[in-house]
Parts: sequence; structure tokens; C-alpha cells
Amino acid sequence: MFNKPLIILAVLLSITSSFAQTIDLPPFALNSIHFTIKGEDIPDSINTIDINFLSEFHSFALTLEVKNGKVEREFVIEKSGTYQIKNSLNPIEVIWFRVIPGWLSIVPPLIAIFLALWIRQVLVSLAAGIYAGSLIYYNYEPLTGLLRLVDTLILNSLIDKDHMFIIVFTLLIGGVVGVISKNGGTIGLAKQITKLAKTARSGMLSSWLMGLLIFFDDYANSLIIGNMMRPITDKLRISREKLSYIVDSTAAPVASIVIISTWIGYEVGLIEDGLRSIGSVENAYDVFIQSIPYSFYPIAAIFFVFLTSYMRRDFGPMYKAEMRARTTGKVSGSEVEVEELIDTEKMFYHGEKAKWFNGLIPILVILFGTIVSLFYTGIESIEAQGLSDYSIQDIISHSDSYSALLWSSFIASIVAVLMTISQRILNLHDVMEAWFKGVQSMMLAALILVFAWTISTVTNDLKTADYLISILSDSIDVRLLPFLVFLICALVGFSTGTSWGTMAIVMPIVIPLTYKIGLSSTLTPDHLQAIMLGVISSVLAGSVFGDHCSPIADTTILSSLASKCNHIDHVRTQLPYALIVGLSSMVLGYLPSAYGLNPFISILLIFASLIVFLIFFGKKVDTFRAVEEN
Repeated sequence: MFNKPLIILAVLLSITSSFAQTIDLPPFALNSIHFTIKGEDIPDSINTIDINFLSEFHSFALTLEVKNGKVEREFVIEKSGTYQIKNSLNPIEVIWFRVIPGWLSIVPPLIAIFLALWIRQVLVSLAAGIYAGSLIYYNYEPLTGLLRLVDTLILNSLIDKDHMFIIVFTLLIGGVVGVISKNGGTIGLAKQITKLAKTARSGMLSSWLMGLLIFFDDYANSLIIGNMMRPITDKLRISREKLSYIVDSTAAPVASIVIISTWIGYEVGLIEDGLRSIGSVENAYDVFIQSIPYSFYPIAAIFFVFLTSYMRRDFGPMYKAEMRARTTGKVSGSEVEVEELIDTEKMFYHGEKAKWFNGLIPILVILFGTIVSLFYTGIESIEAQGLSDYSIQDIISHSDSYSALLWSSFIASIVAVLMTISQRILNLHDVMEAWFKGVQSMMLAALILVFAWTISTVTNDLKTADYLISILSDSIDVRLLPFLVFLICALVGFSTGTSWGTMAIVMPIVIPLTYKIGLSSTLTPDHLQAIMLGVISSVLAGSVFGDHCSPIADTTILSSLASKCNHIDHVRTQLPYALIVGLSSMVLGYLPSAYGLNPFISILLIFASLIVFLIFFGKKVDTFRAVEEN
């Protein structure tokens, strides 16, 4: 009834398949870097397995001890090449195994970094880095590497459930921003603040306060504050340079550290991927919140804006610009009139129905909706484990942050749309168009995030961090990493003009690098955790610092345009302020906190140093009270 040769073939295939399930080798290994040989479901009669590695120039044998039907052993091969592997469990089977030079593992991120510096196109740079990794992964075959880049590497990043949560949240919050910008909510909020501006000091402080309130998006922050405050600051004889500095320093620094903004999904997504690469099950959103006290530069930058405004002290080119404006009334230092932002009128509603609560209520829905959802999912998870005694930190740690962010942004979208329609500010077609434009504004961020996840997977598979550790572990103190990472991110961000692109390139490398160097140190687990938080925050903060200083950064350009300030004047006057804050953050923040100093003490030291600096090196700017119009 059955064909005898077919039965024999089936048996042989069964044996081969069985062995394929017992011995597990990685696709390749780096020379001089440990890799793991695993096996399971090995017959009880077998106590050891002999494995022979054969290559053209190098051969050796290895004996694996079997325990409870399983085998697991770390191994190192010093010389690169292609090895033919034979084993005593199945002498007729031959496995081909590649050992590649370790330096190849750093090629993909290096290509991404140098291309980003050269062509200043983050997506192209990341794609090139991913392709380089794909070539290495798929045996240097150009066409195979290109096809696997799309149908395997990028696709695997997209189909991950957590990644999809972050992408959808990012798009949804973009939609909310689009609606409240179009229905006049953000303009309404701004108008409430402008009522406080009576003098030069109050005008600057009002601009600063507005920057804190419009925390949900850096672009919306720059556009709204610049355009809304410019007529008022002109009347109060505040220089355009000072206004653009306030706008720029309360855009990305604020959006990067608040718990709800268009930045959060992106930042949490990068942190999540880095934690996965080291096998951590920590809640990425919780880790982000814990890292906020270590974000010394954004915190100090926001404080320095307040300080210079309140004390009415400036230095360097900014002092000259402010004195020019106060004494001559010439608010712009350039003879060339700066053009208005294109499509500004189309982006924001300016009619009579521009009410502040149309902006505030959807934002509060996101904020409180997220908090309530975090507590709900956290308590549900803890009680499911049978625990009855828990703290707020335990609740946040066990919460489903992705669901919380997704639920709150989705409900906020519905609330914003219904509020707009019910007040007849926009019809259904126009409000949905505004929502879609807001979603579209976040598409680039979503694409960068997908590419960042992909290059993170590539560097993880290529064991880039392991190779860097092998060459750095004996020469670098883990406590110096927050300082060095901040400096590296600042340089990359300055050169590329993108904070998000810098985060995408650096974050996948430094989290596993810090973790593995930390394991070989003698520091306590709590100390290592503090250093990890410092490294994560230094990536975020260093990227913002570099972007803040860069003349080619989008937020820098947007701030000068929205304030109608000559772009070079803006960069020239802001740069000394950013450098002073950045230097204080590195010396008094990232260094001492990595050596055990409480981050809140570091923040106080940074604040104190900035106050002392301004007292000794800043000069008082003459005040001017606006003449009341009849």
C-alpha cells in the first residue's frame, strides 16, 4: 500500500529534522566574541556530544556535556572564516557556520552616523545602515540583502504589537494637535497668557509661561508663541533675537521631558527596544519617567529662560540685541525683512470662536486619561498576581503604558472633534481634514521610528554592543558613559540638525553597551540602574542640546521664522546661552550623578551655577514700559 523507498526517505528526514531541533547555532558569530551553542530533546543515552570545527586554515574540537537532555555552552572562535561543523550525534550531517570579523558589526551604525552628518537625511542614512547590516547578515549578497531589508527586517519591526501601539499613539496625538490648532484652541490658550504682558519682563515671562503650557508639541509651540507674542514683544521693545531664543528653548526642551507629548511615543519606543536588547522586562514608560530627573539640559534650559527674563540680565550678542531694542526700538537686528511663515494662516484658526478651553480640554483628556489608565492597568495586573500590598511605583511598573497612551489619545481625538463640531467652528469635513493633516505631520516621525527599530534589531543581531565592549571595557569607566554619551549626541545632533535622528542612531547602541560594561564593574545594582537612567536621559538631552545649537535644525529654523528674526542672528545670540547651560549640565549633572550624587542635588547645583554666572557675567538690560494707547 505504501511505497517502501518513500517510507525510508520519510524516516531519514525525520531523523534530520529531529537533530535540527536539538542543536541551535546563531546564523553567524563574531571572532573573539562569545556565542552560545544550545541543544534540547537529546536522548537520555547520550552524555556528551563531540563537535568538530573545520576550516581551510584552522580546525579544533569541542566536547559538550549533556544534562537532562539539554546542552548549553558559550564559546569563542578567535579566527574569522567559514567553518564546516560535524558532530558525534549525527556524523553524516554537515553544518556551515560563518565567523565574521568583529569590526564589521560597527559598520552599519557608523554608516548611518557618517551619512547623516554628510547628507543630513536621516531616513536615507538609517536605510543605508540597515542595508549594510543586511548585507553582512545575508552573506554579502546585494540583491538578497536588499529584498530581506524590506520583507524581513523592516516588516518585523512593523508587525511587532508594541511597536504598532506606539505608531498609532504617535499618529493619534498628531491628529489631536491638528484639530486643536485648527479650531482655535491653541490660539485661545495663547491669548490668555498674553494678557499678562505689560512690561518687558512680564512680556518675556509670559512667552516663557506659554511655552510651558503648550507642551504637547514642539512645532506647535514654536509656531504659536512666535506668531502670537511677536506683536506684543515688539511693542515692549523686546528684541526678536530674545523672543526666538525663548521660543526655541521652550519647544523641544519642554516637549522632550513632559509625560504627554508628540515626543513620548517616539522616546518610549526607542527605550523599549533598547531594554528588550538586554532582556529587560521593565516598563519602558516607567523607565522614561524615572529618567526625567537626569534630563539636566532640558530642565536647565527651561530654567535659564526664566532666569534671564526675570533678572533682566543678558550677556554676549544677546545683551547687545536687547539694548538695541530697548534704547532705539529697533527690535530686529537685520535690515532684511524676514518673510512670514508659509500657510501660517491656514494652520491656525484666528476667528471669534478661538476659545482656550478647546485646546485645554483635549490635552487634559490625554493627561488624566493616561494617568487613570496607568493606574487601572497597573492595579489590574498586580491583583491578577495575587498581591495586595503595593505602592504607586509598583502600579506604574506593572501598568500597560501603551494601552494607556492609546486609549487617552483616541478619546481625546473624539472629544476634540465633537467639541469643534458642536460649537460650529468647523463642519465635519473640515475638522476631519484638520485631524488628517495632524496625523500626516507625524508620518515622518513614524517612519524614522520604524527605521530606528530596524537598525536596533540589526545592531543587536550583529552584536555591535558586544564588540564595542570587548574593545572598551578595559579602558572606560561605566560612570563616564552618561557624560560621553551626552557629548556624542550633542555633536551628532549639531551636525545633523535632528534630535530624533540622533536618538534613533545612538539609543540602540548605548543601552546594551552600558548594561554589559556595568555587569563587569563592581558597582551596586542601584548604582548601575542610576547610570542606565543617566545614559538614557543623556541620549535624549544631548540630542536636544545638539539640535538646539544647530543652525540647520528644523526647530531652530522654525523658531527664527515664527519670530520673524534673522536666522543667523538667532543662532549667533542663542549659541552662547545653550553652551553655558550645556556645559553646566555636563560638569554638574552627568558627571557627579553618575558617581552617586542625587540628581535633584545636581539640578540645584546647575541652577545655582547659572544664577552665579548671570550675576557676575550678565549685564542689566534697561527696562521699558509700553505706552498705553488711547
